[in-house]
Amino acid sequence: MATYKNTREVDANMAGEALSIAIVMSRFNRDICDALLASCVNKLAQLGVKADNTVIINVPGALEIPVTLRKLALSGKYDALIAIGSVVRGDTYHFEVVSNEMASGITRVQLDTGIPVANAVLTTDTDEQAHIRTAVKGAEAAECAIEMANLLKVL
Repeated sequence: MATYKNTREVDANMAGEALSIAIVMSRFNRDICDALLASCVNKLAQLGVKADNTVIINVPGALEIPVTLRKLALSGKYDALIAIGSVVRGDTYHFEVVSNEMASGITRVQLDTGIPVANAVLTTDTDEQAHIRTAVKGAEAAECAIEMANLLKVL
């Protein structure tokens, strides 16, 4: 990071040892979600998050993710949350409704509660596109959750 005169910079802190993380995962498109989850959990472990400090909650679909995240955020037990899911475009307008409402709900949870939520809900045109993105997106969500939890503790 560049250093600027007369400023204080807050560097990214990727230490997960002291953090509690909850993951909410949709069961819809389960094979895609399981791949996202595996990537996410592996990265959390690599960054020091203890298995005992991680909880995984399964919900029916993407629209059930925000309300579950909200309940977890309000519990005061977690430093960060992660949303995992997959919405694949079909032949109807349903894709847009689910994608937009789910994303809006996730954003609202973190803004309303102050608990960061890493969004790893893929919205793709095909199953193939989703499968290609699972390894990277799951790991990115873990990194985002840890970085944001640590950042908000400093601010």
